[in-house]
Amino acid sequence: MASLDQNLHVLSREYAVSLDARDPLRHLRPEFLIPSKAQLKAKSLPEAESSDSSSHNASVYLCGNSLGLQPKLTSIRMQQYFSTWASQGVFGHFKPLNESPLPTWLDADIRASEAIAPIVGAQVSEVAVMETLTANLHLIMSAFYKPDIDGRHKIIVENQAFPSDHFAAESQILHHNLDPSTSLVTIKPPSLANSTLTTDHILSVITEHASTTALILLPGIQYYTGQLLDIPAITAFAHFHSIFIIWDLAHAVGNVPLQLHDWNVDAAVWCSYKYLNSGPGAAGGFFVHENNSKVSTSEGGDGKKVFGNRLSGWWGSDKSSRFAMNNRFVPIPGAAGFQLSNPSILDITSLAASLEVFEKAGGMRPLREKSLKITAYLENLLLNMGAYEEKVFEIITPKDKEGRGAQLSLKLKDGLLDVVMKELEERGVVVDERRPDVIRVAPAPLYNSFGDCWEFVEAFREAVEVAVKAKGGEVKAEGTRELEKTS
Repeated sequence: MASLDQNLHVLSREYAVSLDARDPLRHLRPEFLIPSKAQLKAKSLPEAESSDSSSHNASVYLCGNSLGLQPKLTSIRMQQYFSTWASQGVFGHFKPLNESPLPTWLDADIRASEAIAPIVGAQVSEVAVMETLTANLHLIMSAFYKPDIDGRHKIIVENQAFPSDHFAAESQILHHNLDPSTSLVTIKPPSLANSTLTTDHILSVITEHASTTALILLPGIQYYTGQLLDIPAITAFAHFHSIFIIWDLAHAVGNVPLQLHDWNVDAAVWCSYKYLNSGPGAAGGFFVHENNSKVSTSEGGDGKKVFGNRLSGWWGSDKSSRFAMNNRFVPIPGAAGFQLSNPSILDITSLAASLEVFEKAGGMRPLREKSLKITAYLENLLLNMGAYEEKVFEIITPKDKEGRGAQLSLKLKDGLLDVVMKELEERGVVVDERRPDVIRVAPAPLYNSFGDCWEFVEAFREAVEVAVKAKGGEVKAEGTRELEKTS
């Protein structure tokens, strides 16, 4: 590593400003509502609404890995939806309005699929926007997890899987009257000193249990460490052993380029409120490869449709006969055939508004290019901190730029986290935490700047100094645990 003197310029605020001036995506930041420091300190909604929201007082918001910021376009599109509902009532389902950018409600799910497909590298027919991540995960698992206790019955997950994924896998096993102690395999890091999982290690666990494994569930990006797994290589290896694999892309979608169709991914699920900026708890989405969602006609001449069984609902049935009310389920080929009820137009409108901003960015390629640069810049600032040299914290996210997304996870020494988080909050810096001692920092390329990264490191430097002194009894400082309650 170069000396501090040699790196003095690249560590300066002026250098961050120069990087922002050359950023080809700098025009996107004004597309978002960034909470001001005054708004974050507000104690009531009227106070928050009346507080200074000008850009010069903006907070340093590096928490898009938990909840993305609101695009300004969202409220415009939502108001257009409300106006359609107010003025058209039930006709909004099928009556197109001139000069409206919104689809009819009957076609909203198709429009959403068209918008999300390029983000995940899928054919439009392979994706659907509906429900939430865990609900979609259960729907996919109910269709493709067919355990045989005398053969393939195991589900492989990682031992640090997001709890909802672990609960889903465990409950599916129990639903089939099996025992998680024998049917649930967890991939543990080979070393306690390293919380990341190498591809070789993952493949070795798959090999060990291949003959008895029915399904694999892994994250595209691990939520705790920020590690990007090798999705195509692991998928191909699972297929070599005839194992169905599902990817949880909660922290990958809108963060890194994906090619789910070309990688032959069996199925994937995601939420939309992190890097996709659709709002808290908004509808998620899922992918089912065309090979796993075909609908054919039987050869018996009776015209009977042949398809893989799944939990079914009327919105997944053939659109031309959906309203015939004849109780004959004929699934739409593709992911749409896994839909249950008519989707929330409120959620789809919010998501579609954000995806319009992705279009303005030019898609995932330029976003990834900026993400690689801005995350590396943040990493360099952190590596040049005295606290890093003194081992007050370490970066547990992989150093390889291609092995991570936007997020860097910083692991603090014991007893510092609560005070550091409180001190950052006092300085108008928003990141989140994971117990017992990790801070997650995620510069989202759509709206974060190099200046945000510089401001964070300066605030982090001060916060760590206060926390170390508080731990040593030199000063008194309060802590907070508010931002552990995020996903």
